[in-house]
Amino acid sequence: ATCTKSADVERADSGIGQMSARKWRNRASETLSSLQAWEAHRPCTDCGERDLPVETDVQNCNQRRADLCEKCRKRRTERKESVLEFVNTEASYGEDLRIIKEEFYLPMQAAGLLSQDQLLGIFSNIQELIDLNENFLEVLQEEIDQAFDQGDDDLMTVCIGEIFLEFVNMLPAFQTYCLQQSSSVNMLNALEKEKELLRIFLNVSQNDNTALRRMNLRSFLMAPLQRVTKYPLLLSRIIKATTEYHPDHGSLREAKSRIESHLEHINMKTKQEGNTWTLRSFRQDSKKKREVINIEMRETALKTVGWLREETRFVMEGSLQLAQPPDGQWVKKGSKTLKFQNMQVLLLVNMKRVSESSLESAEPGPVKDAVLVLIRDKNNGKFHLLREPLRLSNCIVSTDPDCDDTFELIEIRREAFVFRDSDRARTHHWFRQIRRYSRELGSWKKRRNALPNIMISTPHTRP
Repeated sequence: ATCTKSADVERADSGIGQMSARKWRNRASETLSSLQAWEAHRPCTDCGERDLPVETDVQNCNQRRADLCEKCRKRRTERKESVLEFVNTEASYGEDLRIIKEEFYLPMQAAGLLSQDQLLGIFSNIQELIDLNENFLEVLQEEIDQAFDQGDDDLMTVCIGEIFLEFVNMLPAFQTYCLQQSSSVNMLNALEKEKELLRIFLNVSQNDNTALRRMNLRSFLMAPLQRVTKYPLLLSRIIKATTEYHPDHGSLREAKSRIESHLEHINMKTKQEGNTWTLRSFRQDSKKKREVINIEMRETALKTVGWLREETRFVMEGSLQLAQPPDGQWVKKGSKTLKFQNMQVLLLVNMKRVSESSLESAEPGPVKDAVLVLIRDKNNGKFHLLREPLRLSNCIVSTDPDCDDTFELIEIRREAFVFRDSDRARTHHWFRQIRRYSRELGSWKKRRNALPNIMISTPHTRP
């Protein structure tokens, strides 16, 4: 018999019996039916609903959008349009600011039509607004470009709310401009009647300068007011088109609340100064009223300490109860023997900027100074300081286990203060924050000399 190698043997069948083959075909058919059923009822990637139509177009260039229901697909389109509208209108606003500077301010300054004080009276802090707009727009445009580069055609990764909160310090700049707008227009009207050359320049610019679009200077000077009142409307459109599960949803609402509070504060300051005009009014609720009060207190504190706004960080603020013990024996008797009064307290830190973002959202940098500002409750519609700010570089902060509902702040060789909050946990939080920033100051070891509080020579030291 001739031996046949195994490699020379070729099977005529598939190696699977007829019964097995039939079972495999049935199982494959069931699997295909299941996949088709899943395809017909697959959930929307945004809302999770299963009402998607069956996608039969194999040439669909954007398969990701085929996984959306019709409602979410429309919402994404609206959100993209709202985001682009926010960025494009910010760019248009910046162009109007540059026109104010390049077509009006600089030519009038070069020709000597107005003095420097008159230019400052008319154009106010226009340069500050230009700088803020350029920085804000640069970050917005980078986010848009990065989203497109990563294939995010719907701009779902662009978080306008987070970016707005990073630049929330631009709102006080708008306030400065808005509060001076009435006097700026009155000064421009008076100077235009008084100076013929100025009147000729403004008329020729409006009629012959194509960059002005036949708009006069007064129209351009209204651009910052129009822009700041449009922010809540633009943010509302983005919020409406953003699902609550989106990571930027909370930041968008917070940004909208912050800008509305500042607008209400500007209106309040306008009325106090006797002006009749107001910005667009928004419905006030208790939260916005509290925020308006906080804005006013921050302004009082900044004016008192004289720091630059961009170098100031408001660490904590709120109501505390304050007492000044007459001697150092109060601990034995307990805090019940002390007479407390309600006080608004702000913890301010002056620090070097570590980035271009707002200090309110940045990590603390090197601390140059830290103070506690004590403000009495409103009297006759105005805030009044209790005393000059307490500089933490000259203070010792301590607590006692027997009086864990209070903490003591001793100003070396001067006064002692006892603080407490109605909530014990918040009292401890105040104590930790004040002690933290006090210890970050370079003179901590020097003034304590690594000794406990009892070694410090002061009549108010605890026993």
